[in-house]
Amino acid sequence: MSCRNHCRADHPENTTICYPGTESRDTPWRFYNHLIDGIPDDVRVLDYCLGTHWSYLEAECGMGVSFTCSGGAPRRYTLDMRGMQLREVAELSKSWNFPEATLGVAALNAWYARAELLDPLGAVYDEPIERPDGTIRKMDAFEMWRPRVEAAEAETGRLQNVTVVGHFPHVDRIKAYANLTVLERNPSSEDDTPDPACEYIMPGTDFAFITGVTIINKTAPRLLDLTANARTIMVGPSVVMSPFLFKWGVDMLAGSVVGDPEKTRFAVKNGAGKLFGEAIQMLSLEKLTE
Repeated sequence: MSCRNHCRADHPENTTICYPGTESRDTPWRFYNHLIDGIPDDVRVLDYCLGTHWSYLEAECGMGVSFTCSGGAPRRYTLDMRGMQLREVAELSKSWNFPEATLGVAALNAWYARAELLDPLGAVYDEPIERPDGTIRKMDAFEMWRPRVEAAEAETGRLQNVTVVGHFPHVDRIKAYANLTVLERNPSSEDDTPDPACEYIMPGTDFAFITGVTIINKTAPRLLDLTANARTIMVGPSVVMSPFLFKWGVDMLAGSVVGDPEKTRFAVKNGAGKLFGEAIQMLSLEKLTE
């Protein structure tokens, strides 16, 4: 675990984060460049922690979280980022070293995943609901979209194809009402399919649920291209909560905001505590239809 806990005033000036070849606006990098460009250049990083399972980055504007991804290219940026511009640290989202990219995505969410920005746009917070069978289920993105999947089946007369990128907890519940395919980088269940199959499966899917981790590992732009004909929902705390993603074909962003920074710090640093529901709050933002 790598943590930085206090803002440093004497930050060196020659620490520009730059990834050659990522500047072009005519490649998938424009997905990242646009998000980075939306951050003002007068916001500073205060604190960050690259945790074992989850990571956070706290800036003057707020705190953002991300799932901690391992692997990728060798890590090359190891200087202290406290006191740096948030916008510059967000450049790490373009790194092929996934721990670096983890902090870059947390930096993006420190700016975009804030209640004061999302609530006026109609953000809906997850709440427990009682299903018709008497069970209690959190009103997460999968439950919110179940009636739409079932309505599409009634309208078309066929079972809908649902593809989930990332093996979420209890994802097999979708098999009760749809044809389910789970694409997973490291398959651990007989229901999982290796994620390179996305090129074959996703063009024919009707509803796609895509983990926000794909923003970290750089597969998000291509996956969104492949789901151009599907209803697409991005799911998980790593989702960058920017309406810009609606322009990439996303219909709903189901991510998180930090509700309690102190509990978030504790949960990330100690791998304990209640991260979901207390430290961070799950919420969704839907694309408005004209």
